[in-house]
Amino acid sequence: MMIRFSSAPGPLDNPLKGWCSYIHPDKLYQPYSMFFRYVPWRKIEPAEGRFAFEEWEKETWDVPKAKGKHIVFRVFIDYPSQPSGLPDYLRARGVQERPVKGRNDGRVATDYDNPVLVAAMERMIAALGQRYDNNPRVAFIQLGFLGFWGEWHTIPQRQLFANPSTQRRIVDAYRRAFRNKKLMARNALGYVADQDWIGFHDDYFPQDTGDEGPKKQGYFLYDINRTGRSNNWKQAVIGGEMVPFPGNNALKWLGNDKDFAFTMKRAEEAHFSWIGPYSPAMEKSPSTAFLDRSQQLVRRMGYEYCLKDLDIPDEIQRNMPFTLTLNGENQGVAPFYYRWPIRFALLNDQNMVVNVQEIRDGDIRTWLPGKFTLRTDVRFDASPGTYRLAMGIIDPWLDNPAIGFANDLARVDGWNILGQVKVV
Repeated sequence: MMIRFSSAPGPLDNPLKGWCSYIHPDKLYQPYSMFFRYVPWRKIEPAEGRFAFEEWEKETWDVPKAKGKHIVFRVFIDYPSQPSGLPDYLRARGVQERPVKGRNDGRVATDYDNPVLVAAMERMIAALGQRYDNNPRVAFIQLGFLGFWGEWHTIPQRQLFANPSTQRRIVDAYRRAFRNKKLMARNALGYVADQDWIGFHDDYFPQDTGDEGPKKQGYFLYDINRTGRSNNWKQAVIGGEMVPFPGNNALKWLGNDKDFAFTMKRAEEAHFSWIGPYSPAMEKSPSTAFLDRSQQLVRRMGYEYCLKDLDIPDEIQRNMPFTLTLNGENQGVAPFYYRWPIRFALLNDQNMVVNVQEIRDGDIRTWLPGKFTLRTDVRFDASPGTYRLAMGIIDPWLDNPAIGFANDLARVDGWNILGQVKVV
């Protein structure tokens, strides 16, 4: 029996894609599935060796706007215009903070190469890995620590940034600490550019995202492409912040067809999965066109699974395996980056789940942009009768089906209803 599916716009709050905003504004005006947090180092290590992860999580993860949402975060030491993130015990042990000339925001650059500081960063990163590498609520983690905002630069005084040896030690510490969680770096420069496993975050999207030639050195894609990291997106997430300044923000880049075409092109070229912490979701839509463009961008970013057809037997026998072949297309610009389980279920006419089977030979990470096929054997233990066949991609955090397809399909408690089957 062949079941064919009609396409439809996919959900705007599918997990691990779309908007990843700050959640401190009074309102967010569009659906979102993730939120972003900066965290000062001193907040999670208030005293040497005493980690306050639980306190930080309770304070910032459990607020109403974060309920049910995944998190992306970055640890910082130096955040211009905000109090230092440096733990007091490191300052007491001689780690210096150097004033930055030519700025009026009190900006300082910590001596990132101080050996006491470097060793402490390595210990802190190891502790982060123990806490978060297997935490299913955490979506992605940005390297942080070094540079202003943890962005790995000290512009305009570049000489104040960490030396190559320190950069190497921090990257290696993250790699040791995080074997499962996807990590992101600000730029493909230096030792970071030698890593084929790391993702990237652009903090000036879409204005400085492109690769327009030597005069644009320092642009996001220029550095990624010239250092050979142009295929990292296939296994490591790409995202970043939209330009947040008045007159040069989401209202501009999604405000007319010309700028929106530029924005969409940059998202496609960079294989963006998400935008934040400043994002269009923070702007009250000035027009229906702005909202429509926002939704187009969300659906194009990351993955967008559209099912085409399903081939199953006309009847299936109770507790006997049968072969199921599902064809689809990823209409987004990136894959999904974790191996979330795929389950099939039978629902009765009261929409109660009667039986669930998890398959082992399907890996959604391999569903790159373009066509994909899932062929697997399934076995259901259910009494004879007619049921609704459902499919779910399971979020390990909530242990529930979480991903909706770009199809005209009913959903019941997250399950995507594929059609009817008869058990004999």
